[in-house]
Amino acid sequence: NSLEPAKEMMLSDHSILGLSDGGAHCGVICDVSMPSFLLTYWARDREQERGDKLPLEWLVHKQTQNTAELFGLNDRGLLKPGYKADVNLIDFERLKIHAPKMVYDLPSDARRLVQGVDGYRMTICAGKVIYDNGEATGELPGKLIRGPQAAPLQ
Repeated sequence: NSLEPAKEMMLSDHSILGLSDGGAHCGVICDVSMPSFLLTYWARDREQERGDKLPLEWLVHKQTQNTAELFGLNDRGLLKPGYKADVNLIDFERLKIHAPKMVYDLPSDARRLVQGVDGYRMTICAGKVIYDNGEATGELPGKLIRGPQAAPLQ
């Protein structure tokens, strides 16, 4: 009943904190909340008797630049001129993960697990607001990428 082994693995230089699968196994497992869990539990809510919290900045870095570098996405992971700027504006104190629930909204009424979260004030992708207070805006500026991406010219 301890997450200390998970903490030890997260702190390893050989670990990447980039899990967030909301796709192929969506009727069996729902780990799409992992990025939010890292922020809520490890940076904010962990009780002292359980062990030390992890720095918020470190967790954000591990989920952004660190993961982008691993996959060769050299044009993202930093807020820097020329980089693809995907940004979440988070109300850290209100960040709350809801329990997963099963819905039947895929073709032929196939099932999938969904899990909501409160506290994401805005999500910006490629300079467009795609979520505003948890509601989709209809903007879809993302695109499929294949393979490594070159770093922006300096």
